Amino acid sequence: MKLSDKKRLQILDAAQDLFYQYGLDQTSMDTVSSHAGVSKRTVYNHFASKEVLFHAILDRMLEKVANVSAIEFDSARPIQAQLTDIATQEVALLTSSEFLKIGKIAFMQMLQQPELAKSLSANSIGCMTYFSEFLMQASAAGALKITDADYAAKQFVYQLKSFTFYPLLYGFEAVSDIAMNRAIEETVIMFVARYKP
Repeated sequence: MKLSDKKRLQILDAAQDLFYQYGLDQTSMDTVSSHAGVSKRTVYNHFASKEVLFHAILDRMLEKVANVSAIEFDSARPIQAQLTDIATQEVALLTSSEFLKIGKIAFMQMLQQPELAKSLSANSIGCMTYFSEFLMQASAAGALKITDADYAAKQFVYQLKSFTFYPLLYGFEAVSDIAMNRAIEETVIMFVARYKP
């Protein structure tokens, strides 16, 4: 690894920790350079502004959580079991420390920058990278009856987020394994009841 690449990683690591602890507004480029052990000039050579640095951190963090194995529809398996597998995979992602860090770092900025919210919502993460296609295949096979797969996919994931991700993000309640399993089970039951053929 070249020295400039190493310094870039040092800057990203330091800024990610600082943005997570203090937020973007409370973190200066001076503080980033100090924590990274590089000069302020080096920081600006790699990142023209704090906003550019912030977006580079988000991109890097999203890349880390993007590696989700798609679960393909299997007409030989019960749909409820397949949806449970998808929900379990999604909840594991939503409650992972990396994903929660992304949420915390991005949340305050999204309130101030509506274009960031649009950009982040356009990123398909987790099961949203394949779930609409899965639902269309399940519908075509007669396992479910769905006319708008994108909408149904969002219903499913947003229900899971409401009971697992958001309580952890906001810090107003711990989510136990029992609560996560209940959220998965109830989401699947409700979804199947709504979209049964």
